[in-house]
Amino acid sequence: MDTWQMIRAERQSLVEGLATLPAAAWDQPSLCAGWTVRDVVGHVIATASMTPPRFFAKLIGSGFRFDAMVNKEIAAVIAGRSDSELVESLRARIPARTAPPGPALSWLGETIVHGEDVFRAVGGYRDHPVPHLVAVADFYRGSDLLIGAKSRIAGVCLTATDAQWKHGSGPEAAGPLVALIMAMTGRTAALDDLAGNGVAVLRERAAGRRG
Repeated sequence: MDTWQMIRAERQSLVEGLATLPAAAWDQPSLCAGWTVRDVVGHVIATASMTPPRFFAKLIGSGFRFDAMVNKEIAAVIAGRSDSELVESLRARIPARTAPPGPALSWLGETIVHGEDVFRAVGGYRDHPVPHLVAVADFYRGSDLLIGAKSRIAGVCLTATDAQWKHGSGPEAAGPLVALIMAMTGRTAALDDLAGNGVAVLRERAAGRRG
């Protein structure tokens, strides 16, 4: 299975999960600081609809302010749309292979992480195929692209308790692989799902970060 096939499967799973969310959940805070569940869904749709030329045009139009561009895109996607319409909009993007510039693995990570920004915030993690999680964890451990995962986990031993995956040396942070991935991206809520002396290190580094 190539990366885009993984992305397609994760989008399908995410859409199915979002379709079951109660109405009240859409206004709840997500794990992405400052974003509601609805905002996160809008961001995922916007990213899946983007192309490199459009990305650069919109970045220039936002004065090269990345966060301003992202928030503008979210507002445009969610404006006037019901929750069910947002679900159907994302459903229509399931097979799409459009994205901003960047490696496909980053968009697999985006789909998984932002999905858990929603579901970990309103309940618990969803199930993901282990190969999907391993691919994302292997990508993040060696990348500081946008979210600074490589630097955040430096000097910490990450150990998955539900998969054959381990990385690094130093004080250990152990737990489900999906929680390790969320911790790698700076989600402090995921640190509650990990154990070991390395958790305190990650908690300090996660403060004030969003990806």
